[in-house]
Amino acid sequence: MAQAPIDIDQLTGALRRETVRKNVAAIHISGKLTLLQRKLSNVLLLNAYDALTSAATHTIDARTLAMMVGYNSNDMDTLRASLRALAETVAEWDMLDEQGRQEWGVSSLLSFARLRGGVCEYAYSPALAQKLHDPKIYALININIQRNFTSGHGLALYENCYRFVRTGSTGWWPLDVFRKLMGIDGSAYYESYKQLNAKIIKPAVAEVNKNSDILITPEVRKKGRAVSDIRFLIAENPQLAMFSIDDSDGLRGTDVYQALVGQGVSDRLARQWIAEHGEAYVTEKLTYLKQQSGVKSPASYLSVAIREDYKPRTAPEPSPQAVQIVAEMRAEAAREDQAFAERQAQRAERARRFDIVATLVAQRNPTQRDADKRLFIASLDDDLSREDFRTHGWSSALNASAIFAFWEDLSPGAFD
Repeated sequence: MAQAPIDIDQLTGALRRETVRKNVAAIHISGKLTLLQRKLSNVLLLNAYDALTSAATHTIDARTLAMMVGYNSNDMDTLRASLRALAETVAEWDMLDEQGRQEWGVSSLLSFARLRGGVCEYAYSPALAQKLHDPKIYALININIQRNFTSGHGLALYENCYRFVRTGSTGWWPLDVFRKLMGIDGSAYYESYKQLNAKIIKPAVAEVNKNSDILITPEVRKKGRAVSDIRFLIAENPQLAMFSIDDSDGLRGTDVYQALVGQGVSDRLARQWIAEHGEAYVTEKLTYLKQQSGVKSPASYLSVAIREDYKPRTAPEPSPQAVQIVAEMRAEAAREDQAFAERQAQRAERARRFDIVATLVAQRNPTQRDADKRLFIASLDDDLSREDFRTHGWSSALNASAIFAFWEDLSPGAFD
């Protein structure tokens, strides 16, 4: 069963973010980790990411760490064992460096870890820290989503597939590479594709499709009669993708928010400034910051500029061409605002209709409810829609349009 989302407001610093940048190399080398150790590795990286290459060690409250991983916060024995396993696990990468040269390296996942006074202190080797922090090649791993997984193989497959969501396919992996990604290389039992498919591939695919924001479909390629390669086709999961978005009324998608975060401002403070002062005011202060030189702490400088209302230098009178460009940009912004408002209205209308459906269902007796469900399932024309309805019932977002049409026919005018 999926666990409740983490309350971000209870967390501090980098932990307020729900996603962690996970370097492609790190994803490929973590296969032998258990489910708990893999989750723990992701949370530790999320906590350390902002200071990954600038701080020698990182700290996190042990109870907070337990909460984010999703196990009993008093179970320090399990936490110690998991930290020990991370320190004993060897990470290996084989990739191109900045000059395009092949680079191979090896390091323990954690160079050390210590629990003292309710605080977990840990560190990465400098070489591994650089690889984990590299912004050019990473996937974003959602910490809330990873809590839904109950098997290490399922989470490992999700991490290895998610970074290909934009391309729609992982590309072909030789089976020996796939076994390594799943942490089962060296096991004679899984040399047989029949055992590999039954015990690893099918359960892991089912868990990814049920618990994550992507849907994956395996395909195999053969040499002769034997399976030699495997790939996974990837699409967004319309059910979880719809309900896992928490964008603070769209603030995180704005240019001004991205600019603030780019200057080192925390997620919470960036949203607070925009909400309190408006995008125009905050943009003005960002412009003021750009006009200054030698600023060592942009976030602190912005805080003072916003509080004291510092004004940027006046620009010269714009040319007619610039005026035209600004007018076009404003028109585009207005269209985007209109589109956003329409999406918000559509979401509100859908929520209203789902509330009405819940009321209509509650008014039916048990026999009628059972008949309604059988009749509705019979009207669906694909297995995905039927499975989603069996899982979510009358609140199935994937079947929203069909649900509303069904109840409109059953109770004409119910949504008026």
